[in-house]
Amino acid sequence: MIDKLVKEHTILGIDPGTTYMGYGALHTQGSQVEPLEMGVLDLHKVEDHYAKLQKIFFFVQELIDRIKPTELAIETQFVDKNVQTMLKLAHGQGVAIAAALSKDIPINEYSPMKIKMAITGNGHATKEMVADMLQRVLKLEPSALPKKLDATDALAIAYCHFLQLGLPLRTGKPVKNWAEFARQNASRIHK
Repeated sequence: MIDKLVKEHTILGIDPGTTYMGYGALHTQGSQVEPLEMGVLDLHKVEDHYAKLQKIFFFVQELIDRIKPTELAIETQFVDKNVQTMLKLAHGQGVAIAAALSKDIPINEYSPMKIKMAITGNGHATKEMVADMLQRVLKLEPSALPKKLDATDALAIAYCHFLQLGLPLRTGKPVKNWAEFARQNASRIHK
């Protein structure tokens, strides 16, 4: 894991998938966060599973070469009733991790529930709720939000990692709800 005392980070977030793989990158300096880019690798027309994995591997390497992240944050496998779906997702995740490791990028994994909790305060939040909160916290223009929410999910993964780096929360007095917590932590809403 990267040294938490480092003040500047470039975090690449990956929402693994073998149909759509989301990616999002943030540059952080102290408590300031700047979104760099986000998007989706669209693999839905690629029929061969191994060809998809190859595309994921090379795409993640290209992202790393272009963005030059100091670390990668990736969503961990979630449990699905369909074992074949889980295996395909695990393959995609593993290939993205292997691509980062081939470039000596440290890996950080987060569960879907932890990511949603970090962004919205609700571990069962919808993709739309996550995108809405990111839009407000990172002051993204509505036009900057992609149609495929896999991209905002990836940006949320990167932002979750930023929060895990140890930025102290200003909690003041105990809060009753998420809105109260957000008001007390307004200085954390980034420009």
